[in-house]
Amino acid sequence: MELIKDPEVARRKARAIASDILIYNRDKLKDGVKNDNLFEVLEEVIEEGREYYNSIIAPELLDGTNFFNLAIVDILVKSGGDVESKIW
Repeated sequence: MELIKDPEVARRKARAIASDILIYNRDKLKDGVKNDNLFEVLEEVIEEGREYYNSIIAPELLDGTNFFNLAIVDILVKSGGDVESKIW
C-alpha cells in the first residue's frame, strides 16, 4: 500500500479514525467527559488509532502536520459537549 502524501486525504483519514473511535466508544466518551478524564479513559484506543494513522501517512507529511490530534479534539471533545461536566 502506498503511503498517503496528500494533506487533504490525510486530514480526512484522521477524521475518519477519530469518528470510528467515537462510534465504538460512546459510553467511555460520556464517562470520560463527565469525570474529566477523557484522554485517560480512551488512551488505549486513541493510541491504536494514532499508530494506524502513522502507518499509512508519508513521514514528510507527519512531520509537518498535526491532523490526527486536531481530529481527536474536534470529533471527540466537541461531541462530548452535550454531556454534563465539571468543566463545561
